[in-house]
Amino acid sequence: MKESEHWEKVYSTKSVKQVGWYKPHLDISIQWIADLDLAAEDPVIDVGGGASTLVDDLLDAGHKNITVLDISRSAMSLTKERLGKLSSSVSWLQEDVTEYEFPSQYFGLWHDRAVFHFLIEPEKQQKYRDAVLKALKIGGYILIGTFDAEGPAQCSGLPVQRYTLALLKERFGAEFELKRHQHEMHHTPSGVEQSYIYCLFQRTA
Repeated sequence: MKESEHWEKVYSTKSVKQVGWYKPHLDISIQWIADLDLAAEDPVIDVGGGASTLVDDLLDAGHKNITVLDISRSAMSLTKERLGKLSSSVSWLQEDVTEYEFPSQYFGLWHDRAVFHFLIEPEKQQKYRDAVLKALKIGGYILIGTFDAEGPAQCSGLPVQRYTLALLKERFGAEFELKRHQHEMHHTPSGVEQSYIYCLFQRTA
């Protein structure tokens, strides 16, 4: 089954509030983004944010240049419906992050919670890093949340790559400076505990 077909099946058979990664609000991400003091017009992208509420909170905070990328049309449709008329102020991309041709040095912030850890092949991880390097401005930020070393080995029926802080720093390389990190114990809607690590990197070169 293709990746896109897998995620279409997930979002067509489960409520958004039933998927394991669901949170009413991404509290760590919201606080860290607020601390960056980005301008309202700075371009922000939420990778894998199709069914996330982060776009709602970014709009509430006054951000005016938001892109949401997700491989699932169904996930984005649910969020568009939730946002109503506000959805027209957001750019929506139904794309595979490792295949999409991003604009060069455009975004001031790249956000990803729970996409990167699904890329288990080194080639896919490299394509992801290449996409970030192309799309993110010098001085821009990447805020990424993945399963940490104590996290599950699988999610949504798929194997995942678990990360230590050292491994995430290695994956993104010398062009990125770590600004902050934090672990989070996420409780899924079914009550299972999943351990995450969040990192904020700034692109320096």
